[in-house]
Amino acid sequence: MMCYTDMNILVTGANGQLGHEMQRVALQSNNNYIFTDVEELDITDYNAVISFMSKEKINVVVNCAAYTNVDKAEDDEVTAFRINAKAVENLANACKCNNATLIHVSTDYVFNGDANIPYKEDVNTNPTGAYGRTKLAGEECIINVDCNYIILRTAWLYSKWGNNFVKTMMRLTAEKDSLNVIFDQVGTPTFAGDLADAISHIIENNMLDKKGIYHFSNEGVCSWFDFATVIADFAGNKCYIKPIHSDEFPSKVKRPHFSVLDKSKFTTTFNYIIPYWMVSLRKCMLTINN
Repeated sequence: MMCYTDMNILVTGANGQLGHEMQRVALQSNNNYIFTDVEELDITDYNAVISFMSKEKINVVVNCAAYTNVDKAEDDEVTAFRINAKAVENLANACKCNNATLIHVSTDYVFNGDANIPYKEDVNTNPTGAYGRTKLAGEECIINVDCNYIILRTAWLYSKWGNNFVKTMMRLTAEKDSLNVIFDQVGTPTFAGDLADAISHIIENNMLDKKGIYHFSNEGVCSWFDFATVIADFAGNKCYIKPIHSDEFPSKVKRPHFSVLDKSKFTTTFNYIIPYWMVSLRKCMLTINN
């Protein structure tokens, strides 16, 4: 495997789930990784972004920063837009000025979730809430700026870091005798470590010229109920998990009922094998327990 070195790679949102996993893959690279969060670099400040990228001679930006609270975005779409769209436009413009590549992480929420076959990249987008709208706006900003870019849409992200469904279910199924979990929303969990490995694969093999939108999640399909049941089983917790309908669980936003992403474009373009979700879940849970 040919690896390319001496590139300066900026990773934004370094304190998040994916940002932490990017710190892990950076240890295996001969490239120079620079990790920032809002304290080190406010990506909503265009002048700060331009200045930082010029000073550090950045070749690649991996944007892991995002406003990801789906419910809060309904009440504060202005802030969500500033982070998920305006800041992304700043990064895209700075990449174009510096002849750099932007690898940007987007979401399955750009779709309405009414499909019944896995979403390909060219399917019409139609977000149903503020989070999806702002993330789609971020994608559109990148495309309009027309820098060199790779957009990776992902779904159901989890890791040992931060707050996520896996850690919550591990705790709740240990504490409770029974639990209600939605069964009529179907998708694919994504281990942030696998997404970081995939991004590293693109960078280290200098596949940065493969401009476009790609889908990446783990392989396979499950509901939130299935996901929770397997988490409890792997954890050895005996909690009874009851499947419920979405309308029994009030929410400010309509979440996609079907958000399975078709990964064939990614696997073919980048010659990459994506792990099955249960295999990655077990791998992640072992790191959480240790």
